[in-house]
Amino acid sequence: MKKSLKIDPVTRIEGHAKVSIELDQGGELVSAVLVVNELRGFEKILVGMEADRMPHVTARICGVCPTAHHLAACNALDNAAGVTAPPAAKLLRELMYAGHLIHSHALSIFVLQGPDLVLGLDADPAERNIVGIVKANPEFAKKALGLRTIGQKINEMVGGRGTHPVTSVAGGIAFELDAEKTKIMSEWVDEARRMLPEVAATVKGLLHTSIDAHPAIASEWVVPVCSMGTVQDGKASLLAGDLRVVDEAGATRAEFGVTEYDRLLVESVVDYSYMKKVRVRLDGEPVEYRVGPMARMNVAGAYGTPLADAERAEFAKLAGSPCHGTVFQTYAKLVEIIWAVERAAAILADKKARGETRVPVRFTGSRGVGHVEAPRGTLIHDYLIDDRGIVREANLIVATQQNYSLINRSIEQSVRSHVLGRANDKALMNAVEFSIRCYDPCLSCATHALGRMPLEVEFRHEGETLRTIRR
Repeated sequence: MKKSLKIDPVTRIEGHAKVSIELDQGGELVSAVLVVNELRGFEKILVGMEADRMPHVTARICGVCPTAHHLAACNALDNAAGVTAPPAAKLLRELMYAGHLIHSHALSIFVLQGPDLVLGLDADPAERNIVGIVKANPEFAKKALGLRTIGQKINEMVGGRGTHPVTSVAGGIAFELDAEKTKIMSEWVDEARRMLPEVAATVKGLLHTSIDAHPAIASEWVVPVCSMGTVQDGKASLLAGDLRVVDEAGATRAEFGVTEYDRLLVESVVDYSYMKKVRVRLDGEPVEYRVGPMARMNVAGAYGTPLADAERAEFAKLAGSPCHGTVFQTYAKLVEIIWAVERAAAILADKKARGETRVPVRFTGSRGVGHVEAPRGTLIHDYLIDDRGIVREANLIVATQQNYSLINRSIEQSVRSHVLGRANDKALMNAVEFSIRCYDPCLSCATHALGRMPLEVEFRHEGETLRTIRR
């Protein structure tokens, strides 16, 4: 039967979009795609601005991952000016970023995906939200939200602001770590470490429960593709290092510095969305790949901290290595929270985090490319800056663009496993939403957009839309 269904909006993702599901005459799936109908603005807005404003302006692209843009911009400016930030500045940038990673992953797991895990995919949407979590498991909710708060407080103390940090600048950081700040943040980190065992056990238990209730999300929601992430000295890295691409079996296929990204990463427009797809060129052919927590786990041999590496080993026993199961990205985020807490503790105890934090910067006409591993995956900033320090060209490649093809494939898998052949509109809404949330997509980042992006999901046949469901 031909039908059109809308989820308006898809909830608990950053931004809004439209999912278009095309069926043939027999009701079989033809395609399913995520559509973002919104202006790509920031790459043009940045042109003509002073380069040293990039860390502050680009942070405004998103209210969920502003620190990622803030630091990617700083790395690009350092590269353009030919300077290296002092060791203390690098550590303090990483400390800020550890707080950001804790906050962002905790938000994703506990607030965005948490209601699906705690209350189940079959729960009433009116209850399947953060308020429902608090009612169902108040102690867990308290610890989960407390962990998120700790990450945000670290980010705010080092970054100067909680939502849009201001302290990292070209050549370093306008923040110094003194004894009082060290004591305060060390107490926060110690509190986070005490929370980790219980939070980790609860998240893994909820994941197991979800898989037991819906086996298809583990057995059928699998997308074997290449993975890309940043490595330094053989370990996963967030702010510095080379980009490594491994194939679906885990073999390294490419490793390159970020300044070479435009030689290997291929951006392409699609006729149904303002969000571009990105593929990686291997052996002359562009292929799909994933980025993000699970991809970082796939490309790197270790994190370099004991608790995270121990949890990584447990992850491999459950999900395999490399892992391509979409639902296990929740577990990968948990492992990275542990990693970030350990790194924050190490930086606060490191004497090298105290000392000179800035070097002079002058732009003489050059290109600057920088990147970070944003919570959702690799984020690249590329600026062409003239000899007056004015940005003349800008290109931004964000994680959700790079995961775009995979998101579409996961939507298709969720439709096949939970929708086709079932007269249950709630199953459609729940399954499709959950499959999208596994990627924690950031749509305003992916389109560098201004304004609202209304979202709808529709079933179509030969261009005809017949029915709408609103929640």
